[in-house]
Amino acid sequence: MDMIRNGLKNFLQIESAQPQMITITEALTFESNALKNKIWYRGDSFELTQLYEQLPNADLLFWGAKSSQGMEIRKVHTGIPGLIVDRLADITMADLNDLEFTNPQHEALWKEIDEDNAFNKQLEKAIKESLVVGDGAFRISFDKEVSQLPIVEWVTGDRVDIVYNRGRLKEVVFKTPFTERNKHYMLLETYGYGYIKTELYEGRTLRSLGSTEYTKDLKDYTFDESVMLCVPFAIFSSNKWEGRGQSIFDRKADSFDSLDEAWSQWIDALRAGRTKQYIPDCFIPRDPNTGAIMKPNSFDNRFIRTDADMREGAKNQIELQQAAIPHDSYLATYVTALDLALQGLISPSTLGIDVKKLDNAEAQREKEKATLYTRNAIVTALEEFLPRLISMVINSQNIATKSPIEEVDVTVPFGEYANPSFESQVETVAKAKTGGIMSIEASVEELYGDSKDKEWKAEEVARLKAEQGFAGTEEPFLNESLDDFEVEEENDLENSNDRSEDIPDVKKGSQGPVEDSE
Repeated sequence: MDMIRNGLKNFLQIESAQPQMITITEALTFESNALKNKIWYRGDSFELTQLYEQLPNADLLFWGAKSSQGMEIRKVHTGIPGLIVDRLADITMADLNDLEFTNPQHEALWKEIDEDNAFNKQLEKAIKESLVVGDGAFRISFDKEVSQLPIVEWVTGDRVDIVYNRGRLKEVVFKTPFTERNKHYMLLETYGYGYIKTELYEGRTLRSLGSTEYTKDLKDYTFDESVMLCVPFAIFSSNKWEGRGQSIFDRKADSFDSLDEAWSQWIDALRAGRTKQYIPDCFIPRDPNTGAIMKPNSFDNRFIRTDADMREGAKNQIELQQAAIPHDSYLATYVTALDLALQGLISPSTLGIDVKKLDNAEAQREKEKATLYTRNAIVTALEEFLPRLISMVINSQNIATKSPIEEVDVTVPFGEYANPSFESQVETVAKAKTGGIMSIEASVEELYGDSKDKEWKAEEVARLKAEQGFAGTEEPFLNESLDDFEVEEENDLENSNDRSEDIPDVKKGSQGPVEDSE
């Protein structure tokens, strides 16, 4: 076969492709990209204009383009990127139920730390910034002047460097810039397994920690090598920066730019197509004292002055002109741009966008699938991340109190999102109950789930059993307290050679066995 291929190749005069070197230059670093995504999340049109004026190769984009003189257009931002992040964080945090610990002491300690650090607010912030920036990390520190408990702090991804060794987490470097005596410094705190190292830089020059008031009390620490006092957090993995998280804005920036352009174009058409009022000079209101033409109010009394028509038979009258704006075309463009911006991230109905008014509950649930997929990715990341963080926090307290390291067993339960209505659940459970495939306990659990506590559900089960006639019934059993009544165990039967020996003698006055009269 190789000879045939080579012969055919030579016959057709086919030359092999030459290897080529292709060089791609990245437009932004991870930190610069994080800054761009933060500006999109902030949603300020003035900041977006400044941002894109400084980005490379952005002059063809809507926010980077400059209008010709006299043809300026108002650039309007829809605010959709910020709404996406806020709603995804809200629906995730709303479904987070109470943590379940196997050790009551761990649960009590975590509740104190949670309340002291306002952890739920920090977790919500971590979810939002992970969706915007890509990742970040929680770090654990101690400051007796602030709290006697571990201090849990969230640090966003553009202030963090994550170091891996053969695909395994090795170190997390926290970068803290600050200014003192008109000098700019960068504090680097390296968290690794069993150690915390601190370095201070002024520009590229390494300085001693005593050089500034901010760092003079800092020092290096060593502790148990099985513990790292920080936990990185990311929801999606980046295919651009190895080992880092990916923002949901990374592949949507151009779509957001197009959406803003479509909306701004529509608004500009409305502005240009305002109703124009043409008034002849003789009809213009004048000052009764001076006879001067009264200046119109720009808000509610705008008009265009025209010369009075003095021709024979002509009539001076006020004329109104309204431009014909193709709203259907603008609407179709806007809806298409909006669909591309939301595609794969969130459903329009989650943001309150009514795409069809006469939908039933099942259709509305189907529309929430895009939101459900994104939410499931967030929930999966949290279910893996939170037990690690809680274990690290509790063991940090053990390190501070010189107690042994413990294994912390905790479960992170989440409720359902966009579940069916209560009426449809009742109908489904009723069919299963009457079909004999669901017990009373299972039906109560299916109907109420986490919306009711265990005590209430147990009382509800008891009430239902009482109403249905199941209450007060006892399980049948053998009464072994009767005279001369024994229950033979299985082992006794196996060890018995002659079962007739176990038959007791017939008492007097009792009827014996009936003999054959024949």
